[in-house]
Amino acid sequence: MRTRRGTVRLRGWGGVGAMGAACVLTGALALALPHKDGGAGAKAADGGSGVTVAARADADDCNDRSPRPSGKDGPAIDAIKNREVKKLVVGVDQNSYRWGYRDPNKKGGALEGFDIDLAREIAEEIFGDRDAVVFRAIPTNQRIPALQSGQVDMVVRTMTVNCERLKDVDFSTGYFETGQQVLAPRKSGITGYNDTLKGKKVCSAEGSIALEELEKKSFGADISTTVPNQLDCLVRLQLGEVDAVVTDSALAAGQAAQDPTVELKGDKPFTTEYYGVAMKKGSEDLVRRVNKVLEEYRADGWQKSYDKWLKGGLGKVSGPPEVDYRD
Repeated sequence: MRTRRGTVRLRGWGGVGAMGAACVLTGALALALPHKDGGAGAKAADGGSGVTVAARADADDCNDRSPRPSGKDGPAIDAIKNREVKKLVVGVDQNSYRWGYRDPNKKGGALEGFDIDLAREIAEEIFGDRDAVVFRAIPTNQRIPALQSGQVDMVVRTMTVNCERLKDVDFSTGYFETGQQVLAPRKSGITGYNDTLKGKKVCSAEGSIALEELEKKSFGADISTTVPNQLDCLVRLQLGEVDAVVTDSALAAGQAAQDPTVELKGDKPFTTEYYGVAMKKGSEDLVRRVNKVLEEYRADGWQKSYDKWLKGGLGKVSGPPEVDYRD
């Protein structure tokens, strides 16, 4: 199992214009982007309370079940290389700020973010070209079906590795540590994943770990509001249709950066999870190749991408999580 985890401190989110209540749900949603200088709000929040990802291990996190790295081709990679269109097809998000999103201020609105950088690294490994990739935006609840149907070769979309999902897809080793946390308005009486959720409407995404955790223990909250894409929960929160959102703390940090009227609640996430690259079940040669990319990326590239996309909201981190393999 992992022996070291980077400690992540989530800092203030100010200096960003809130998304308007008239925003429609994901698909036609235009993301509000932060001011380049961080703004006065950010300075005021820097000394405030932060959130630290706990350095603890879950007893059954299934993060040691990925095979060792290999540079050898196999049937899955051959199928990708032998297609008429010589490009890797990757399922991604286009609405998660800093992870996978379109910047309307840039020409063409090209996808960018931490997950997009990783997808390009994998494309370069397989085709020798970082641009040899087709990005397909898929909602949270369609990540596994998109793999099973062959719509995409892999999913690089803040997708948590867990034992249940390993029954349906294969995963790389974990490339980022996170955990579930509550997002709510700053002035809310909700203080975290606890009894203050009683009687409150809580939103989560269909097919998400957040919904699984809420179904296990809701603290009396109304958890009937679910959406296909996690960002839709933020819109519902802004419209006053729900009182809180439960999602990955890493994603919530990006959402708080979009809307300074909301914040993460609680001292730390109430789970420990790892994002992995998901692939179709039985694609072991492709999984091994992706693990090779990740092994090299952790040593040279991961920190650079983190500093570019995530450091501004998540603060300093000691590096990517260490890994262990199944064989």
